[in-house]
Amino acid sequence: MTRDHGPQIKDDEKYEKLREEGMSKSKAARIANTPDSGKKGGEASPYEERTKEELYGQAKKIGIEGRSKMNKKELIKALRKS
Repeated sequence: MTRDHGPQIKDDEKYEKLREEGMSKSKAARIANTPDSGKKGGEASPYEERTKEELYGQAKKIGIEGRSKMNKKELIKALRKS
């Protein structure tokens, strides 16, 4: 039976499962309290279908260093690593 973690945790079962997997309390709580956390994304187009400018913008957003000297293939590789 799932333990009640109080009103601060909205999905106690999900929270317990995440904690058993070794996740920290705060991260498990954040995920368990997100209403659509169990849904998959899939709305973004694959990197190969994006322009170099779009990939550069994403690399800039997440702070990949050396991005200005990268070609499209290198940007894709760097984005996948991050």
